[in-house]
Amino acid sequence: MSKLEQRLSEMLNPAVEALGFELLGVEFVRAGKHSILRVYIDHENGINVDDCADVSHQVSAVLDVEDPINTEYNLEVSSPGMDRPLFKEAHYAQLVGETVAVRMALPLDNRRNFKGKLLACENGTLTIEVDGEQFNLPVSGIEKGNLVPTFE
Repeated sequence: MSKLEQRLSEMLNPAVEALGFELLGVEFVRAGKHSILRVYIDHENGINVDDCADVSHQVSAVLDVEDPINTEYNLEVSSPGMDRPLFKEAHYAQLVGETVAVRMALPLDNRRNFKGKLLACENGTLTIEVDGEQFNLPVSGIEKGNLVPTFE
């Protein structure tokens, strides 16, 4: 997570929690005038369009006051979906035994992308089995992570 994304998470979390939702994380995708700020929210009863609209309204107000982004962008508020993004170590810990896809910020063992079964998440390290081989990945070095949905 970039410093901007970390700052945005800290700034927006109180507003999202005040509405009764969990802020899973934020992504800021830079693309000039078409940049996007994605805010992922969740709730034990799920998320609907009205929930996203409520959070969008509240988050917009905070962003208007704080003005943390110095470029044009579009705000998107979304549920995490089936391929939920993973932002925190706690998110990974909840998914031990599931298949995850992880992209590291810097190469580890000459690769950045790892997709496999999450065997453990302890003390800031993920243990992932990829094609029969185990890799220990530092959570702090993860650029992006997602749950890989499985259909049985």
